[in-house]
Amino acid sequence: RLRLHDGKLIKDRRYHLRTYPNCFVAKELTDWLIDHKEAPDRETGIRLMQKLMDHYIIHHVCDEHSDYKDAKLLYRFRKDDGTFPLSKDVKVFMRGQSLYEKLVSTEESILKVREENSVKYQRAFLGCEMIDWLVQEGEAENRKEAVELGRALLEHGIIQHVSNRHHFFDSDILYHFWINFRRRRRLTELLNENSSCTFSESSDSPFCLRKLNPDPGNTSFLSVQTNKEIKVVSAVRRSSITSLAGNSNPYFSTSPMLVSPPVAECNPKSVLKRPVTNEELLSPGAPYIKKTLTIVGDAVGWGFVVRGGRPCHIQAVDPGGPAAAAGMKVCQFVFSVNGMYVLHLDYQTISSLIMTGPRTLVMEVMEAVE
Repeated sequence: RLRLHDGKLIKDRRYHLRTYPNCFVAKELTDWLIDHKEAPDRETGIRLMQKLMDHYIIHHVCDEHSDYKDAKLLYRFRKDDGTFPLSKDVKVFMRGQSLYEKLVSTEESILKVREENSVKYQRAFLGCEMIDWLVQEGEAENRKEAVELGRALLEHGIIQHVSNRHHFFDSDILYHFWINFRRRRRLTELLNENSSCTFSESSDSPFCLRKLNPDPGNTSFLSVQTNKEIKVVSAVRRSSITSLAGNSNPYFSTSPMLVSPPVAECNPKSVLKRPVTNEELLSPGAPYIKKTLTIVGDAVGWGFVVRGGRPCHIQAVDPGGPAAAAGMKVCQFVFSVNGMYVLHLDYQTISSLIMTGPRTLVMEVMEAVE
């Protein structure tokens, strides 16, 4: 995606008197894949892009085509229009990647080649060393939170005990990063399928997230208020649930598989019954009250979705997440983020402010008086 932006293949395009921002022409992209040796022929290029569509990474700009056509049709990366569903699994993966980059860029890194039982392991570290580092670098508030983060990384297959015998503990047990985030990857890795529509990934694959013991009804976000208009945004898994059948290891299976994601509603309708303007919110005597919420993010985020713009509103809240615990509800309007007035901003900008800000999030919201 970034290479396509740099090459100006992704840009604003006009079609039938309407401008579509940040999109690409399918036929041009297929040409690009062949020219840059990402695909040997057009058929393979089409299959690669279809795989990205199947996993909700790209889509037709009007969602009129569920398949990728090698034609003069406009498609877009969901990351470029805010419709990419950030499930809990993807958030953990992104957190793991961020920690890995920070670790390998540090002088005297705790990641080293280490030996246990005459076997050498790359990117290895002791559990207690990782806990020390996470707390020291401010990646966790305390050792308990650092252990929870380490366990989330292990349950998703990002790190593991070198012999698959232990979960993550604050001790001198040896672990290593199972995924090498810096390994050069090719799109064609996506096409190593077998007849059952699943494919095995190498341990270094960026598309291989292994989550064990998933939460019941695993979803990315769920409205905490009953509303017929909002649908659950299903967790579009770039991983599968690794089967433990016939595996003696209680924590991790060495046979990860990636399955097709469930059908998801990535663009749910707004939970608002009608549009609300800033003037209406701020007018004297308006039936809205302001509340201050302090949300302490956990290992995978804060647990809510912002949508809309000028003003933005809370579209969905994870009922088991930090935001719900702090009192956040759907249909609240976002007034400020960490002291910054944001009623005039769109949801992409507000989301960026939140994601790049501190773990403890202070938000002012405006809520309709019941």
